[in-house]
Amino acid sequence: MAALSHEPGHDPRLAQLKTWVAGLGAAWQIDPDSCAPASADASFRRYFRVRTAHPDHPTAIVMDAPPAHEDCRPFIHVAALFGDAGVTVPTVLAQDLEQGFLLLADLGSQTYLSKLDDSTAPGLYGDAAAALVKLQAATRAGELPAYDRALLQRELDLFPEWYVARHLGVTLTDAQQADLREVMDAIIANNLAQPQVYVHRDYHSRNLMVMPDGANPGVLDFQDAVIGPITYDAVSLWRDAYIEWEEEQQLDWLIRYWERARTAGLPVNADFGEFYRDFEWMGLQRHLKVLGIFARLYHRDGKDGYLANLPLVLKYTRSVAGRYTELRKLLRLLDTLEGTERPAGYTF
Repeated sequence: MAALSHEPGHDPRLAQLKTWVAGLGAAWQIDPDSCAPASADASFRRYFRVRTAHPDHPTAIVMDAPPAHEDCRPFIHVAALFGDAGVTVPTVLAQDLEQGFLLLADLGSQTYLSKLDDSTAPGLYGDAAAALVKLQAATRAGELPAYDRALLQRELDLFPEWYVARHLGVTLTDAQQADLREVMDAIIANNLAQPQVYVHRDYHSRNLMVMPDGANPGVLDFQDAVIGPITYDAVSLWRDAYIEWEEEQQLDWLIRYWERARTAGLPVNADFGEFYRDFEWMGLQRHLKVLGIFARLYHRDGKDGYLANLPLVLKYTRSVAGRYTELRKLLRLLDTLEGTERPAGYTF
């Protein structure tokens, strides 16, 4: 989730970063004054682009991950896992874990989001689906943390805490809280019952890069990867908070992924209708979480850029909540909170 956020005035971390890159040696000859903002996470991490004298890396990316808040080691570990799987990720060129700096290969500045349209989408999404299958097929137990019940619940709890209470200013009644808990329990039961594979957790159009050499996609922002439900990254990709496609088009791309995954021997449900149900229920978990995260980014972190994406995330949430009997209590709660109509959609 990329968003630029820089405080005015003195920036001691940036000064520290410039000193570090200047000292990386003759092979790099990095000009610290070339350091320019590339992007920032919805976290404490920031990224800067620098010019170098290295023949293979005329530019590079420096990750600034303050050790008090961030740990670079998961990024390094997941980069190796995903790279070994045949996925394009930024190579770690130099590191200083004590200071919280990484020098990374530059995958460019062309995000999927900046290039997706009706003509480019089939090819770009086809590449993203192929890379996702590679990533999932490389799953090895014990390499990544589990996307367990506690983590799924913590994420869902962001919805009542930050979206409902803080953003909407609503205190849920005991009955509403009980209804929400019932729906959350059903969602988590579905999520945990799905086959478990490597999960990027933010496999969407802002974290996938269009590569100049065609090795699409370049994959970023994977440091929070886990082993979890097989539908999670597909939901991130085709029910993206930042770009909307008609459900018929989502289905076409999802079926193509499902067929590719089956051919690769991945444990997707052999019945597409059941697989689509899992996809939708996983999406509901993700979108309730995202509503909470976007509200928190605004109210706690002062980042208002994500508020514009709330309506699409709510649209996804309402569509799924209205489609399954077990989720209707959530739709009634949303009706009370929002006072909006449920959109039409396909039924399975």
